[in-house]
Amino acid sequence: MSSHQVLILLLITLFIFVLPSIGLYFMFRKAGEAGWKALIPFFNTWVMMDIAKRPVFWVFLQFVPIVGWFVTLAILIEFVKTFGKFRFYQHALTVCTFGLYFAYVGLNSKDKFIGPEAVRKHKKSSAREWIDAGVFAIVAATIIRTFVFEAYTIPTPSMEKTLLVNDFLFVSKFSYGPRIPNTPLAMPFVHHTLPFVNVRSYVEWIRLPYIRWFPSPVRRNDVVVFNFPAGDTVINREGYQSEVPYYDVIRALGNNDVNAGRQIVLNDPDEYPLIVRPVDKRENYIKRCVAVAGDTLRIKNQVVYINGKETPFPPYSQTTYLVTTAGQALDENVLKEEYNIDLNNSEEIQQTGNPNQFRMLLTASAKERMLKSGLAKSIVPELDTIANGHVFPYDNIHHWSVDSYGPIWIPRKDATLTLTSENYSIYERVIRTYERNQLETRNGKFYINGQETTQYTFKMDYYWMMGDNRHQSQDSRYWGFVPEDHVVGEAWLIWMSWDKGVRWNRLFNRIR
Repeated sequence: MSSHQVLILLLITLFIFVLPSIGLYFMFRKAGEAGWKALIPFFNTWVMMDIAKRPVFWVFLQFVPIVGWFVTLAILIEFVKTFGKFRFYQHALTVCTFGLYFAYVGLNSKDKFIGPEAVRKHKKSSAREWIDAGVFAIVAATIIRTFVFEAYTIPTPSMEKTLLVNDFLFVSKFSYGPRIPNTPLAMPFVHHTLPFVNVRSYVEWIRLPYIRWFPSPVRRNDVVVFNFPAGDTVINREGYQSEVPYYDVIRALGNNDVNAGRQIVLNDPDEYPLIVRPVDKRENYIKRCVAVAGDTLRIKNQVVYINGKETPFPPYSQTTYLVTTAGQALDENVLKEEYNIDLNNSEEIQQTGNPNQFRMLLTASAKERMLKSGLAKSIVPELDTIANGHVFPYDNIHHWSVDSYGPIWIPRKDATLTLTSENYSIYERVIRTYERNQLETRNGKFYINGQETTQYTFKMDYYWMMGDNRHQSQDSRYWGFVPEDHVVGEAWLIWMSWDKGVRWNRLFNRIR
């Protein structure tokens, strides 16, 4: 972990373990214990458990990373009960006032130590039982969702046939280290918008910097869930959001003049209502990481090359091929069972108008099987190599297309780049937006934070993400790099899949 992250951990530990000590000093004396015992972290919780006659093994659970903090708060609540504090608001004050409530209880003369026997005799109302159970469930689920795993649903076909629409996934937060929310004050179980009322589900009174505990880098070929990098600003209307990104809209409105398009949007807030979202509240995307920090990527005729070496297609990735058969009739059952092609689905198979030639959406493994079986005489990819200005970085220098792209270098933390007029458009957003610098060019010279320079050293690692459904995926080819602070977790397991019924053969499949 970085020194900054260690500092954050120490501050949290200060709040939980040290700040209550002053009040505990006086509470211990009221309970007949020496006050100095309250000043020793962990030992004081042992004493509290002994006073409250609660299981002392709770003390050892405090050493479990992250979870231990919540165990400590539970110990504090059990202890404050021995002073007759049973109400919900009193327990909330115990947790939320950073020790001030303990100081109040310890110093005022009316609050007396009643002992563990009186606590055992106290009976909660049924309403209180439900409230406590509900709060516990929400807190436990929030901890699991933040630090362990999160459920995610596949909304689009960009990863077919690896992942299908309405696959339900578990996303591991441990794979790359749990990321602390930038906006911790938010409604639980809701991403960025409250249902039905269309208002934000979070407030920004507290904004935390990027913190990831026990970080581990994303690996090539991992299937990754991340916050949409170009989703910092969205048009908050149905049909826009991440479906038609704001930056695509202003480029289209301004005929590739971003400033002109932005002005059109700003001048018509009724048609283009804007909302700006922090990193953790941007839309979740899922793609495959094809290049990591420090790699050089190139795409030639759909084939991805990393550092000059060809990268095989993932076995269930799919793209469009022109398939020439030997003239035999196509059997619907064989196509479905052997090649996962639906003869009645025009998105998966079409006649081209040429004899015995079809346009098919095939996986890499289906392509190999079709050639090996003799069903196909030839299979060639249908390429999109026409540079149309709609792919990143949208300039007049790099005439790239979705199937003919690069070479492009993926930024690496602490690596230094020499800025040139040729690479300025590629790394401009990284330097200005993701790493929060002032960047401008004047008279052919570059200025970062007001200082003329020709070099920039990156603060984060970046990744290049692409969908397995190569021609139906909005991915890094269209909006560029994914910063490490946008990474949510690794797609791990399909726990449910639905298409007019349960797709039983997909349940509990590990994602690869």
